[in-house]
Amino acid sequence: MTLFQATLFTGIALIAFGGHYLWHGMKTAKRTQAFPRSTAAAYLLLGTAAAWFLYKVLHLGPADFGQYKNLLFLIFLVTAVGSFYYVPDFLAVRGLAALILLTAGVLLDAAYMQLPQARLFLVSFVYAAIVVSLWLGANPYKLRDFFGWLYKADARPRIMGGAFAAYGLLLIGVAFTY
Repeated sequence: MTLFQATLFTGIALIAFGGHYLWHGMKTAKRTQAFPRSTAAAYLLLGTAAAWFLYKVLHLGPADFGQYKNLLFLIFLVTAVGSFYYVPDFLAVRGLAALILLTAGVLLDAAYMQLPQARLFLVSFVYAAIVVSLWLGANPYKLRDFFGWLYKADARPRIMGGAFAAYGLLLIGVAFTY
């Protein structure tokens, strides 16, 4: 993936995400607040993250414990499947956090050693997403608390959506300057 593609796709995703909250506002409360404990979202997000991670484990090189990749694959597969049975609470949040971390690796690889200073708009957002993902992966109930705060005032979902959409527009504009 090129830096242009990474920045453009991130901008489009932010506009779609932010636009949804900007357009619908408080109408999103019920579904958004149900997300952290959603079984369907947990299967989709954590399943996708586990599959992507296990794919990466199968392609480990010798410098990355590649000689143990089959054992690592089995351990992580059992852990992923076991999480659905032994720790089912907030798996959707943990799956989302894992997907964001895996996606961040791809985006940072695209920006690595690139000359344009404008790449820092993408990289700054990605690092902020990494911090939030690590925090939510360790404390998934905090997302539920954030949603409770977000929907206490009518303007908050629209403000959040507008901020994400505006940053998405900025990223799209920056993408065309490379």
